Amino acid sequence: MYRYDEFDRCFVAGRVEQFRDQVARRLSGEMDEEQFKPLRLMNGVYLQLHAYMLRVAIPYGVLSSRQLRKLAHISRRYDKSYGHFTTRQNIQFNWPALVDCPAILNELAEVEMHAIQTSGNCIRNVTCDQFAGAAADEIEDPRPYAEILRQWSSLHPEYSFLPRKFKIAVNGAAKDRAALQVHDIGYQIVRNDRGETGFAVYIGGGMGRTPFVAHKIRDFLPKADLLAYTDAILRIYNLEGRRDNKYRARIKILVHEKGADAIRDEVEAEFLHHRDEALALPQPEIDRIRAYFAPPPLQKRPRVSEAVEARKASDPAFARFIAHNVSAHKAPGHGIVTISLKPVGGVPGDASAEWMEAIADLAEGFSQDEIRVAHEQNLVLPHVALDDLPQIFDRLAELGLAAANIGLATDIIACPGLDYCALATARSIPIAQRLSERFGDGARAEEIGELKINISGCINACGHHHVGHIGILGLEKSGAEAYQITLGGSADETCEIGQIAGRSFTSEEVVDAIETIVEAYLKIRADKAESFLEAFRRVGVDPFREALYERA
Repeated sequence: MYRYDEFDRCFVAGRVEQFRDQVARRLSGEMDEEQFKPLRLMNGVYLQLHAYMLRVAIPYGVLSSRQLRKLAHISRRYDKSYGHFTTRQNIQFNWPALVDCPAILNELAEVEMHAIQTSGNCIRNVTCDQFAGAAADEIEDPRPYAEILRQWSSLHPEYSFLPRKFKIAVNGAAKDRAALQVHDIGYQIVRNDRGETGFAVYIGGGMGRTPFVAHKIRDFLPKADLLAYTDAILRIYNLEGRRDNKYRARIKILVHEKGADAIRDEVEAEFLHHRDEALALPQPEIDRIRAYFAPPPLQKRPRVSEAVEARKASDPAFARFIAHNVSAHKAPGHGIVTISLKPVGGVPGDASAEWMEAIADLAEGFSQDEIRVAHEQNLVLPHVALDDLPQIFDRLAELGLAAANIGLATDIIACPGLDYCALATARSIPIAQRLSERFGDGARAEEIGELKINISGCINACGHHHVGHIGILGLEKSGAEAYQITLGGSADETCEIGQIAGRSFTSEEVVDAIETIVEAYLKIRADKAESFLEAFRRVGVDPFREALYERA
């Protein structure tokens, strides 16, 4: 895991003291809210519907036990004893007092954390596959490259005031677990014909009011050229991106309006022009950063755990947990455990201080002191010995965190919606809770199989509804909450934007509408092995529309 160097410590400490002074001037009335706004956003502080909100960066979703315990402590001391994990692998505190924000930032700095560039028109938190460095299907660990991008982009003088916010994702396996095709830049690690690893480059993806799937503009970029190529893309965007209309300011609009081929030509020309300058990554520097992410010293173990097999045979709940929440690890005799933050009836992504401390204990005892945040708003123990799974499951069950639902209908992505967000036009959380309760029965979820339901409380799409197998968008319609449904979206390597099913539904109708879609799928599917997405792609949207609106 990366550790701060002297540069990190100095710039984070300096920023904390600078913000402390800015907050004091705001509270004294020396600055009004309009003057203060750009300053607080540079430090991850938002003004939401009822209170300020602080968004804390978790670079590429990696946490230590010490850091997670600090987040639990902050939630208890300065908030309401919980935090909300987001789709950018960050955490948000929804109720801090403004006067306490500098103190929170100072406490974060004690454990090498901060809130810099979690908001504003800059390069945001670089995200990557939550199984990085552990997954059996990994081509190469993406975290060193995410860290290189983080260091290069932090307080970058040229890219701190972009036309709009900018998001980068890096994925290291053939299976895209980072949703890179809905990012401004997506870097997919690939292997060329000579066996060398580099990057396929995607640009112009994004959601919001105008969703687009990214375009691949390069099949193979050598690793040494990562920063130079990123710089070329950002130079073109910074020069040509619109600044007169924030709704048209993202790079996805530039790519759409000029065309991917034209943008590719401009980027390649800019890249070649600057290629020989100081941005070339020397192999010793790549090796230096990679050393921070060396594989942990895992003991050799049998590929099959007798303890796990015996428990599976006698405990159906444990067997379901293994089937859905444990993924293959590259080291024999080990697994990757995803802890669902979506218990039936719970708020997706919310974690209490008690949960955070308990998960920190599990990571310290069983997972090489590491926790990962998934963009699906769950937490991950990346390095677990199979023999320890029964003990881990039992502790999670005591905490109410043993839901065996990863990838199933109750593993819902949802933004905070109108319960918290000043931009929202409808509530997300109650819809997610009602859907969870409707489909929460284990046997029912098993029968349905893989199904990703994503919910956003407004057109900004923080809940990634565009790429849900079933997406739900909350809107305001004639003074009431209304919910539009999209079908067939996907955020993985087969990325697609969902199709609008038809007219919207009221808050009272929408859960029944989702039930109707699910029942239609169960009748349509070729067999139990055909997933919802596979069935949708085979038959198209019409059978689902017919079922929905015949019912209506």
